[in-house]
Amino acid sequence: MLTLAERLEGGVLGLLLGDALGVPYEFHPPTALPAEVDMVPPAGFRRSHPTVPPGTWSDDGAQALCLLESLLQRGRLDVDDFAQRLVAWYLDGHLAVDSRVFDVGNQTAAALSAIRRGAAVLEAAPTGEHSNGNGSLMRALPLALWHRGTDEALVIDAHLQSRVTHPHPRSEACCALYCLWARRELAGAQRAFEEAAAALREIYSSTAYAAHAAELEEHIRPDDPTPGRGTGYVVDCLRSARSVLATHSSVEAVLRAAVALGHDTDTTACVAGGIAGVRHGARALPDRWLTQLRGMELVRPLLGALVRRS
Repeated sequence: MLTLAERLEGGVLGLLLGDALGVPYEFHPPTALPAEVDMVPPAGFRRSHPTVPPGTWSDDGAQALCLLESLLQRGRLDVDDFAQRLVAWYLDGHLAVDSRVFDVGNQTAAALSAIRRGAAVLEAAPTGEHSNGNGSLMRALPLALWHRGTDEALVIDAHLQSRVTHPHPRSEACCALYCLWARRELAGAQRAFEEAAAALREIYSSTAYAAHAAELEEHIRPDDPTPGRGTGYVVDCLRSARSVLATHSSVEAVLRAAVALGHDTDTTACVAGGIAGVRHGARALPDRWLTQLRGMELVRPLLGALVRRS
């Protein structure tokens, strides 16, 4: 029987491992990837971000740690505080390995630049339908690991953390579904995703969430078994994570399969790896990859505080 601490640690470390594993392979189509991906790509492979040492997480991991740090220090979701930590990451590499920022999505960059110029945090980001990248989904897991409120309170906070950079109801609904999924994995549910979808539908039955309910049924479609394609579109990212978790039974297999989809490899593996880590616990993470994960001095204090709080 896994302890809560093992699941919490597994979630955070699984997210970071997936991100770091995917970094060298980002932007490549699946046909261009080696037969078996590893933390250190084979000799001769044309790495993305070639000056970044293997084992380094990207914007995904850094932003997730910014969210976790804010939650732990503020004791609630404080979007202004969270946004300022994101700006500190963007400008100075806060919670990035080596304090180095080497990857940032266009939507996130636009939102953080607007916040720097004085825009209100919840009004800074572009709101159009084409602004539905996976930049808020990739960092959402710490909210589910930290949260003690009701399902609806978790959904509201999932919407708010997304709204800082990705305020479209589609992105917000994906974050809400993911957080409810992670919450049920924490509890050891056997059909965690299906239970999460049912809970979200119940919450969205209120007229206050009409726009989110429409996005859930018309675009996200939780009952659709179509596999994902590993792209940066928020719906496809969530679908990709779900499909690799449904078809692979170990953390290592899940992460390899997520990267093997190609394209947005670091984020797909980050989103899938967080759930896999919660499901299987920290002891199930591949040791040889954990020993190659850089920046652990940034992670240990936050993990310790999260576990103590639990």
